[in-house]
Amino acid sequence: MKTDTSHDLFTRARDLMPGGVNSPVRAFRSVGGEPFFAQRAEGACLIDVDGNRYVDYVLSWGPMIAGHAHPAVLDAVARTMRDGLSFGVPNPLEVTMAETLRKLVPSMQMSRMVNSGTEATLSAIRLARGATGRSRIVKFEGCYHGHGDSFLVKAGSGALTFGLPNSPGVPKALADLTLTLPYNDFEAATKLFAEAGEDIAGVIVEPIVGNANCILPRDGYLQHLRELCTRYGALLIFDEVMTGFRVALGGAQARYGITPDLSTFGKIIGGGMPVGAYGGRADLMRQVAPDGPIYQAGTLSGNPVAMAAGLATLELIQAPGFHEALERRTHELCDGLEAAARDAGVPLTTNRSCAMFGLFFSEQQVETYAQAIACDTVAFNRFFHAMLRRGVYLAPSAFEAAFLSSAHGDAEIAHTLEAAREAFREVAAG
Repeated sequence: MKTDTSHDLFTRARDLMPGGVNSPVRAFRSVGGEPFFAQRAEGACLIDVDGNRYVDYVLSWGPMIAGHAHPAVLDAVARTMRDGLSFGVPNPLEVTMAETLRKLVPSMQMSRMVNSGTEATLSAIRLARGATGRSRIVKFEGCYHGHGDSFLVKAGSGALTFGLPNSPGVPKALADLTLTLPYNDFEAATKLFAEAGEDIAGVIVEPIVGNANCILPRDGYLQHLRELCTRYGALLIFDEVMTGFRVALGGAQARYGITPDLSTFGKIIGGGMPVGAYGGRADLMRQVAPDGPIYQAGTLSGNPVAMAAGLATLELIQAPGFHEALERRTHELCDGLEAAARDAGVPLTTNRSCAMFGLFFSEQQVETYAQAIACDTVAFNRFFHAMLRRGVYLAPSAFEAAFLSSAHGDAEIAHTLEAAREAFREVAAG
């Protein structure tokens, strides 16, 4: 596998950008080695600047559910950009997007477009605080909601704890307003609300954790959070930036039958363009400027090109049987990976939900953050590089979810499983 051009680019980039990248995980620090630089993409594959081709299970971290460079999405972008890239005034596609979101996700009675998932989550917690008049928020270990100060908080000792800053630059006074809980722990959530429920503005949660690999909610857990929030007057915020339209047409809230007060979306609703959205109950959203006093604005929000790409993608995924086919394919892949690991004598379990899955180098099924971080990361790193050499690209971290698209067909799955059989043998050999 030739890597000269990627190496030269990374050498140049390290003098120009922190770590040589514009987002930390891309630097491959977790797995070791150097990243490759993409030249183009098509369908289920990435092609790098050295001409190497990879079956891609990162998919730009989730947006490319219909595959890379889908002709319908590219055509929509090309048609739209001929009329201009940005206007600074309302455009018709913003209205169509808001109508589409409400149709597909009924809890999104009103929405506001923004430019990233981070911007969406920051805006949602500001709205929760403003609407309730309370200051504290609750987040969960292993859940990531962007790089906002309120989210870069780790748990202290014990289940119920004030947050501690997880990054220089995060004021302790702000971290003190964030409470952190273990995901999937019913008792800890009940205890927290009993002790601090009257001060909690909102609970923000990835309904399926995608930033500690892929952790599914235990039966009744999301319902438990919904009941606690309702009882104590806090707002339940679903961060569906990753799960939205990927684990079901209506997102995780449709899959699990939960109605959050607010939701955040991104990734798929931009079809690969920078985008985010937050929304929910109309009475809450009407408190956002200019209807209400809670301020939020954005120069490029509702950008017509991003709206066009997102709407084209949302149209594709509404085809009958789209998600059912993705779910079957994900089960086929994950079952095959487990079998290949078992044959090689490598402990491996998987979690999966429609077009989202996670690999855990562990003998036990992973249901908690503590179990996830106890997995064998050395084995994962070996597996990652063994797969990369064989033309399969997984997320360069043992703590990131993986994704399928409708472009992953029989050939891509077969190639992946053949590569995995060889890779697992390498892992077993040490």
